[in-house]
Amino acid sequence: MATIAVTSARRLLCCVPSLPFISKSNYASAATTFVTANNYLCRLHASSRSISDCKLTLPSSSSSFEMTAKEAQMKGDALKMINASIQAVDPYAAIKRKMRIGIDDKDSLEKLIVEGEHDGELEQINYDLSKYDRIRVVSFGKASAAMASATAEILSSSGKDVDGVVIIKDDHATTEEIELLHNNNIVVRPASHPVPDARSVQGANEILELAKDSDSRTLVIACISGGGSALFCSPREPLTLDDLMQTNAALLASGMPIEKMNIVRKRLENGKGGKLATSAFPAAVLTLVLSDIIGDPMDLIASGPTVPDDDSGWEDACLLVKEYGLDADGDHALPHAVLQLLKLGKEGKLEDTPKSSHPAFCDSPPLCQTVLVGNNSAAVMAAANEADRLGYNPVVLGTRIDGEASVIAGTYVAMADMLSQQRNQNVKADGSTNRFQIAKLPVALISGGETTVTIPSGCNGKGGRNQELALMAAIKLKEIHLRDVVIASCGTDGTDGPTDAAGAIVDGATVDRIEQALDAGRLTAHDAMKRHDAYHFFDDANADDSPHLIRTGPTGTNVADVCITLVK
Repeated sequence: MATIAVTSARRLLCCVPSLPFISKSNYASAATTFVTANNYLCRLHASSRSISDCKLTLPSSSSSFEMTAKEAQMKGDALKMINASIQAVDPYAAIKRKMRIGIDDKDSLEKLIVEGEHDGELEQINYDLSKYDRIRVVSFGKASAAMASATAEILSSSGKDVDGVVIIKDDHATTEEIELLHNNNIVVRPASHPVPDARSVQGANEILELAKDSDSRTLVIACISGGGSALFCSPREPLTLDDLMQTNAALLASGMPIEKMNIVRKRLENGKGGKLATSAFPAAVLTLVLSDIIGDPMDLIASGPTVPDDDSGWEDACLLVKEYGLDADGDHALPHAVLQLLKLGKEGKLEDTPKSSHPAFCDSPPLCQTVLVGNNSAAVMAAANEADRLGYNPVVLGTRIDGEASVIAGTYVAMADMLSQQRNQNVKADGSTNRFQIAKLPVALISGGETTVTIPSGCNGKGGRNQELALMAAIKLKEIHLRDVVIASCGTDGTDGPTDAAGAIVDGATVDRIEQALDAGRLTAHDAMKRHDAYHFFDDANADDSPHLIRTGPTGTNVADVCITLVK
């Protein structure tokens, strides 16, 4: 069985064992592939945290509601591709690849060497360690523990005084990581996500105080990953934590994309939008980023705490409030204090976020430098490579997929339907053939990005964007009677919405199979979509013995979502 070689027992990801190729004609063996892969995911996660309802049995081939042999094979394959995508963006390994301590051949001085990129060209950033008396590590986001652990290990040979603060999402750090950080004088502060709590404020204020206490002989290393906006949360006066909690809940319910949310968030807090970097001035600041946002905009990831905010202002934030119904008369009204602060800012009565003209950003060489260590593209390409290894013809649709999850699902099903026409060489009733296909069967369509779900006021459903995408895909597959197609959508962080699932995996009989397993009169697929309640629809079908929810547990990384559509 496959494992991940990082620090000893550092993290257990969803590693699927390498299984032998199984003949398409051997139904029982193909079903066993899917069962083995899923059971392995469950056992691996259960070894570190409890997980329920993992046991699977072989599907029966006697009913049209059950998986076909190809579907069973493809479900196992899809899980392997998801596993490969997550392994590729392991934050610990990413930091180790990018940063090291070494001797510069030019001057024989010990330096911290970071492999960066500028305008598409690789460049090496060197920090002469003799210029610094201390190094401070601050980290926040879903990958904060792993990123900070790798950084602390690298710095342990520097001989410098090291300290810092790491804010983690609850249960997103291993015992080994916490011990390693503690031994390097780095404090770990758990906090809430996606809605911040008092612990988020405490941790953020500790980081800001640490930054303000830095001087020109201090190097601050900031490790930032997706989820950092909620975990690193220090309300701007006169706002309260309750104001920010209500604001985050309203932003999530409005369906606003994360990059737009952060334009609003950075104006409401003390550390976002470049303010962490300016708080640390005149210290040097190195930022290592694991991106969870489409296109990797450094000013928006975790609301850009260490980069200048040149591309947005108070006016932009106010326009978004109106556009997404967040004003006083809207469906998702922001707290009065927040709306008032935005109004004052728009009127020029409050200072905006720091721009490139601030000395923290305009010195030459720059005091603040940012390096991307991992992103969605790396995860998608790893899934494509795994698909190729498994015998599929991979097609990467892109890493900028966004929009309503239910709409995107329909697009994937339409593409699968078109590809499936290759099964029949004859001209169909509508005159179409298998000409002009983007790839030959078997095909793996692989995409990355982050969809949204717009929640109406008063909705009490439970789920996430990946589960909603999968549910709508299952409904569409059933509507057009399309079989031997599997669609899996998964959050690389192991969390999809406020649930214990990372996403879901479906086929053309999923809806019938679940509705048959549920008692008469209980939740139907269409009811679940109307209520945005995909989680309960999938989870209530555990008696089906063929789980559709993908449960990986916290993976320790976060580079948005990966969606896989397999067609044979």
